[in-house]
Amino acid sequence: MRDLATHPYCEAADLGQPLPDSPHAVSVAIPLWEHVIGYEENDRAITDRFQCGYPRFFLHPMVSDLFEAATAELASDDERALVFPSAAAARRCLTYTGDGRIEPWWGDLTACVVPETLLSRARMQWRLGGDVVSSRRAEAILSAASSDEAAGEVARQAIAERLATLTGQDRADVRLFPSGMAAFSAAHRAVTSLNPRRSTIQFEFPYVDALKIQQEAGNGVIFIANPNDLTEVAQEVSQRRVAAVFCEIASNPQLRTADLAGLSALLRNEGIPLVVDDTVSSAHNVDVYPYADLVTTSLTKWFSGMGDVMAGSLIVSRSSPLRDRLHHVLVAEPADALWCADAVVLEKNSRDFPERMARINQTTDAIRDFLKGHPGIERVWHPRDETPALYEALRRTGGGHGGLLSFLPKNPATTAPRLYDNWKVNKGPSLGTNFTLACPYLLLAHYPELPWCESLGMDRHLLRLSVGLEDADELIRRLEDALERGHSCPQ
Repeated sequence: MRDLATHPYCEAADLGQPLPDSPHAVSVAIPLWEHVIGYEENDRAITDRFQCGYPRFFLHPMVSDLFEAATAELASDDERALVFPSAAAARRCLTYTGDGRIEPWWGDLTACVVPETLLSRARMQWRLGGDVVSSRRAEAILSAASSDEAAGEVARQAIAERLATLTGQDRADVRLFPSGMAAFSAAHRAVTSLNPRRSTIQFEFPYVDALKIQQEAGNGVIFIANPNDLTEVAQEVSQRRVAAVFCEIASNPQLRTADLAGLSALLRNEGIPLVVDDTVSSAHNVDVYPYADLVTTSLTKWFSGMGDVMAGSLIVSRSSPLRDRLHHVLVAEPADALWCADAVVLEKNSRDFPERMARINQTTDAIRDFLKGHPGIERVWHPRDETPALYEALRRTGGGHGGLLSFLPKNPATTAPRLYDNWKVNKGPSLGTNFTLACPYLLLAHYPELPWCESLGMDRHLLRLSVGLEDADELIRRLEDALERGHSCPQ
């Protein structure tokens, strides 16, 4: 297996290579700026070289083969089949597409068979719902390999206990899912079921699909961009329009922190849930549970670190006055739905999570300091600089500021592409891996809506860095070299 710390996928020839070097990688190398643009514009010369991609957006080859097998067995000539890990997930796809049927298939899997004209809409539900069939599960089915459910159950219990200990919550309040987005979607279904006629609020700039699921499901969403002003939230609450408030700690990519204490005081008086996603900062660094009613986390990221397994968690805060009601509605969700082989991998990956996160915190702080002092940098976004008092109020004893930061070089339209192309780190989507991973985040996540992003004060040339376990001095040296090349005139 290639050592991505010493030999990152960063050259033009590396386009499409799996990140990490694993058949179950959840990221893919997109090493040049023009590759990013080509991917977003669906240039087949770019996308045909992808050996994998982020699994909700890009069908893993083994999952694609699984869909083809289900289609051959269950569908007519003008139909296509998508396979889901539960009947409930398949029914949600059917509801979303508005046409088709569901078919039990291969054990406890269920296929949603839709007209071919609705395939792209069904794939959107696969993406937004997050109830994915993993590449490991697809591989086992296609090869007729046996699965060790007993080992999987042991691993699931260990993961849940680890999360409960880490967060200070009860094991009974922890649920596992096949992706972070599946956990988020389950949280959304739970809170909107309590107030189905009301809209949710997305507080602060969110992860792209966190906003989209609120737009597509429930009664719509109200987007509030300013994390320091609760006036709009209070106004919506007073008019009884709010089903729940969603926010992320810290926000992605601006690394800002919402006023959770203020939000909680406002919402709990009205019985309105606060849902917090702590993926970016991680539970090692922040404690959002005194204020949140539900907490979602993509375990794919820092908790795993390896970048070779998808998973998510949803935890009901034991301090929530809505705890019993939320448990009641969450009964409809499959308990600990993470597939056995994925659970075994995640359990092993996460054993040293606190130690890894502590090291990554220190390295990221050092890189932040370097960038803040560099004359070629226009701006740096990091929790130490963005709403620092709000972040510090949540920071655990012994916790740090996380492994994510964003920055903008001066004269970004010309320097950012050159910097990115010359940067000797792995480049592609996702975050939270043990190897450093960079991307032009807004281009990758928000390409169709860049003018909207820029209206909110972000520049499309912003670069996001997810810091890994490499030596801090070496990462700074590589970044310094890329900055020099980015600001120099091309030959």
